[in-house]
Order: sequence, then structure tokens, then C-alpha cells
Amino acid sequence: MRHLITPLDFTTEELERLFDLANDIENNKEKYAKKCEGKILATCFYEPSTRTRLSFESAMLQLGGEVLGFSDAGSSSAAKGESVSDTIRMISAYTDICAMRHPKEGSAMVAATAASIPVINAGDGGHQHPTQTLTDLLTIRSLKKRLDNFTIGLCGDLKFGRTVHSLINALVRYPNITFVFISPEELRIPDYIIDMLKEKEIPFKEVIRLEDVMPELDLLYMTRVQRERFFNEQDYVRLKDFYILDKEKMILAKPDMLVLHPLPRVNEISVEVDQDPRAAYFKQVQYGVYVRMALILTLLELV
Repeated sequence: MRHLITPLDFTTEELERLFDLANDIENNKEKYAKKCEGKILATCFYEPSTRTRLSFESAMLQLGGEVLGFSDAGSSSAAKGESVSDTIRMISAYTDICAMRHPKEGSAMVAATAASIPVINAGDGGHQHPTQTLTDLLTIRSLKKRLDNFTIGLCGDLKFGRTVHSLINALVRYPNITFVFISPEELRIPDYIIDMLKEKEIPFKEVIRLEDVMPELDLLYMTRVQRERFFNEQDYVRLKDFYILDKEKMILAKPDMLVLHPLPRVNEISVEVDQDPRAAYFKQVQYGVYVRMALILTLLELV
């Protein structure tokens, strides 16, 4: 039995097979429409989510399976003090596979240790968000036809952004990737990631102005400043509008640069950019369903 707790739980070769399966699902939906008949997915979301939870539910339903679960901790026995370990043991008796989101780092690993079914980490605090990373990688591979030899700019909240941390850890396994970290000083990338890049001798630089590096990017990964990660409202208000991607900045970019965003968007990407053919963030949403379908099938050993 396997789990997905971090993006590194799958080798790059296993990821290639997973992405091939996701692309096959994209092109042959009817072929997979009954693969999960008789199977139940539990969605245990202790933290608010729209895209991730509905994406998992859509994935399982499109595979012919069923879904049960809860969408916030207040509607579960966690409100009575039940531990994650006890909850997952109980869920294991009801379902075949579980997707869990929790505000506390390491909670998915705790669940996986106690579970008798596969556990998928759907986000644990500011730590990891592996299925978003799989979505990002599938989007890049599908639209760029490669997962190597590019310069990627990561912009916005690089301190608390679990999607950023997961993506960096996944991309360092591919050759000739250069990272450009674009953030205010208060939201700069954590030191442990900088240390890891230095140790692996992977090129990177840190800048504050997005305009200064737009011409050199093959990919731009925008993130929102996350209100829920701040300890006080004043700091959030001061930093929330630090970066806004608009038409003027897009003029500086390469003709084939892709703009990605894990969503939800607040105002860091102007809606006028949505019409630009380089805007790929809504395509990401669809790829997220395909990759979660492929992941469910893989962990349930149905392919």
C-alpha cells in the first residue's frame, strides 16, 4: 500500500507513467468511466478548500466511484477533540482511499502511519501540497513538452506558500532548471530551500522587482499573499498588493512564456491577463482533475 505525502514519494520515472496515464485519461475519458465502481473516496478537509476538494470529488465521480467526507473541522469529531490518528482509523473502515487537508504540518504523515487505506496529502499547513505540484508538473509537461531546461520565476508569498515549496522540491530532480525568486523581503523563500539549492549547485537568484526578470522567464508561477498565514492584519494589508501582473508587465515577457497560478486568485493577476494565450492557470484546473484521477487509479492499483 502506498501513500502520497510529498511529491518525492514518486520517482521521476513513476511520475512520467502517472502523467502518461493522466494524458490518456484526458483523451479517452470513456475508457476510465467505470474504473472505480464500488470504490469510495473520503475527503477529510480540516481547512477550507474549493478547488482541491471539488477536484478530488470530481476525479472520483468521473471514475465511477463515490465520495463521502467533511469540508471543515467543525463538522467532524475533531471539534470534540478526536485525534487525526483515530479519525483515519475510523475512515479506513468506511472507505478505500482518503484525501486529507489539515492546517498542521505533518498531519498527513500521522494519518498515513495509522491508516489501512492509501492517504493522499491534500495540503498540510504551510508545508506540502503534493497534488498541486503534480498538477503543476503535468501542466508544464503538457504545454511545454518537457520538464527540464527552463527558467522559472516564483512570485509573491514564497515564505508561507506550500505550493511553491512542493514545486521547488519536485523540480530540482530535473536537469537545467534555474529558479528566480521574486518577493518582498518579508516573504522571501525559507533558508532551508536556499541551503538545499546551494548544496545541489542549482542556479537561483532572489529579486524584489518582477519587471526586472520578466524577459528571462520561461514560466512565471504567481501566488497570492495568504491572509490566513499572517499573525496580524496590518502586515497582510501592507503586502497583499505588492505584485500585480497586468498587460504592461506581460509585454516584457517571452512570446511563449506560461503564467501559472495554484489559485485562488485575489488581485495578483489582473483579469485582463486572462485573455492572453500565455495564461495557463485555468488549464491547470482541468489538468488537476486528470492527474488526481490518475493518482487515485495508481494508489488503488486499478491500472
